[in-house]
Amino acid sequence: MARTDDRFEVLLGGRTNRVWKILGRHRHAVLKLYRNDLQNPLFRNDPKLESLCLRELELTGIAPKLLGHGPFDEGDWVLYDHAPGSCWSCNPEPVAQVLHRLHQVPPPADVPDGCNGSSDLEAHGLAILSECRSDARRTIGNSKPVRHLSQLSECRLIHGDPVPGNVLMHDKQAILIDWQCPAVGDPCEDLAMFLSPAMQMLYRGAPLTEAESQLFLAAYPDNETVGRYAELRPWYHWRMAAYCLWRQERGAADYGSALELELAALDTC
Repeated sequence: MARTDDRFEVLLGGRTNRVWKILGRHRHAVLKLYRNDLQNPLFRNDPKLESLCLRELELTGIAPKLLGHGPFDEGDWVLYDHAPGSCWSCNPEPVAQVLHRLHQVPPPADVPDGCNGSSDLEAHGLAILSECRSDARRTIGNSKPVRHLSQLSECRLIHGDPVPGNVLMHDKQAILIDWQCPAVGDPCEDLAMFLSPAMQMLYRGAPLTEAESQLFLAAYPDNETVGRYAELRPWYHWRMAAYCLWRQERGAADYGSALELELAALDTC
């Protein structure tokens, strides 16, 4: 744990939990205090899953090293090594490569199942919409895709939230942080989350260009997964639109423009 002469620095950018950088004499670390008062229908916020994944991935270079975890008042804390670098902002190739490496790692026990196939995405999106009350709920509901795709026979370990703020770049290599919502699911989920125009706008300030999106997909070395993502893409945009509405109705004003981006992307599918 922290020493009396360590310094604490608030880290900005997280949208859910409170995070500090501990500036130690010999090493730096990150302390995350979990917020448990908001039940998010898309992004699970589970400290036990984060600890599990950090421990399992310690030797892979994909994630930081876990230093400790435990309860605090009505929440939990997780402490891990501070990874050098800065949040991803350009050149999507290293992100595609680190996600592919992750998708080859055997899933640890106790990681929950994620969505698999269009029927799961449909059910998930409808569940999110059922918690919305504004008129836009009907607009999104009427935009639901109609083409279905079957489930994968073998799911993979996925990060679940590889948005720009959760990808650190150092020496042209990517490392993934914020492991509170991993799942055993379809790797397309991670591709869709990174490519999401809403998530790119919220965390980077602008959606990816078409050239950047194609560069990302070309750098992911599994053509079958890339082809599957292309078929599932309307479902991911539709579900993300539902989520953006859910967040907007709960006071997150910036999700209004994010919603419009997802609906516009859905129109192009």
